[in-house]
Amino acid sequence: MTTVPDKQRAVQLVGPDQLRVNESKPVFQPGAHQVLCQVEVCGLCFSDLKLLKQFSGHARKSEVVSGVAPDALAQMPHYVPGEKPVVPGHETVVRIVKVGPEVKRFKVGERYLVQTDYRWLPTKSSNAAFGYNFEGALQEFVLVDERVITAPDGESMFIPAPEDLSASAIALCEPWACVEDAYVEKQRRNFKRDGKTLVVADNEPKIDGAGKITFAKPSALPEGKFDDVIYFGADAAVCEKLFANVATNGLFVIVQGGKKFGRNVVTAVGRVHYGGIRIVGTTGNNVADALAAIPATAEIRPNDKINIIGAAGPMGTMHVIRDLCQGVSGVTVYAGDLNDERLAALRKLSEPLAQKNKLTLKTYNPSKDKLAEKFDYIVLMAPVPALVAQAVKDSAPKAIINIFAGIPADKTGEIDLDEYIAKQNYFIGTSGSTLDDMKIILKKVASRQLDTNLSVAAISGLDGAVDGIRAVEKNTMPGKIIVYPFAKGLKLTALTEVGKEHSGVANSLHDGQWNLNAEEALKKEFGAQ
Repeated sequence: MTTVPDKQRAVQLVGPDQLRVNESKPVFQPGAHQVLCQVEVCGLCFSDLKLLKQFSGHARKSEVVSGVAPDALAQMPHYVPGEKPVVPGHETVVRIVKVGPEVKRFKVGERYLVQTDYRWLPTKSSNAAFGYNFEGALQEFVLVDERVITAPDGESMFIPAPEDLSASAIALCEPWACVEDAYVEKQRRNFKRDGKTLVVADNEPKIDGAGKITFAKPSALPEGKFDDVIYFGADAAVCEKLFANVATNGLFVIVQGGKKFGRNVVTAVGRVHYGGIRIVGTTGNNVADALAAIPATAEIRPNDKINIIGAAGPMGTMHVIRDLCQGVSGVTVYAGDLNDERLAALRKLSEPLAQKNKLTLKTYNPSKDKLAEKFDYIVLMAPVPALVAQAVKDSAPKAIINIFAGIPADKTGEIDLDEYIAKQNYFIGTSGSTLDDMKIILKKVASRQLDTNLSVAAISGLDGAVDGIRAVEKNTMPGKIIVYPFAKGLKLTALTEVGKEHSGVANSLHDGQWNLNAEEALKKEFGAQ
């Protein structure tokens, strides 16, 4: 049985860009509805950087506004919204070591993969999440509350984890599931009948299938949020103002009626990823033509030319592997990155997959190689609004532009919406993953269809976790960094360097790749249970 101490080591974010290792953070004892878990491993994620920089300004760090009673939240010492210090880390596997007396479904000794997103617990502009406004896994022990991790339909965000898989392989299902969700999320292709619709036009056009309609003149826009906003016109200033009226997960339909904006439009690109808004349009007069251009999902299509920008980083590599292994015929994957060394590593890993599946992989460095192609699918791995604007220029008709890297929700970009609408482009961005996405990936891993450990580039204990986050920030690792809290004294160590001080672990690598045997060797070296 695991001995639970009173104090523990933890990485805490105490303010914007202020990380520290707390050597004596309290281990919270579980209340009536709570569960205490030992953290087996935690992967570092690019999303951790967004929290690092924004801290209390992050959409998921703010207060929960509904879904759980305030008096219940007050009983949760691990609920840390706003300016409270937070333990980040959300790619994790945990094992239960203590349960409260009212806990219904969990028992000591059980092992779980953690789903991060609590989508039924809204914050002001996003939702609650593990590792954001609830403490995460960059610590030895983490507390969770059964009332928080259980969805309204009864589903738990703790997914049972097999005992015969490495903790790293299971934990990495989380980022792989985020990649999966970016492609398979179902898109709303009609107006919300039970919602609120704002129609902005000089007259009052007939709108079929809409919810409760509010009509407004372009010169007198109302306040408030609407599930659907329909704008008949092409005045850039009016369009820019209307983004404030688009609710979370709202649809903004622009009906240009043969007119043009004539300049770039300041567009709420950050809210595509974090707010789930979608922007569609038509150059003509028929609203239905705009809706018809919305794809059912953001899945890649046969013969797509796919451009993954920032492809040789940890998440970009997953996109490349995923698109080459998805079973979609005729696709060509262009993988761009500014780092030639990382591109070479990506090519070594991915070229055999392309050959096996009879597809084409082309790697390039945008600082040296200029591409003349127009792309059917563009994936953006850097949260830069200018890249979104360039993607519109580089897109083919009906292109999907996947804003995978989360541009902060309050950031805008100057977009050529005339070109975007004429081409019937479609911006999509997803944040996190669903429970089903994670179950799909875990099933692939358990059946040995997918080896998520291919993503691992470096290992660390909590001692090296801050350096690891900085390495993610500086893009110095070609893959994922995984942190083992039990490995006291283990600094950030690339797999290529692990043999210098940890020969037993290095001897257990398979062709230089992380695996279960290597993880077991690490446990043995550090005396982990």
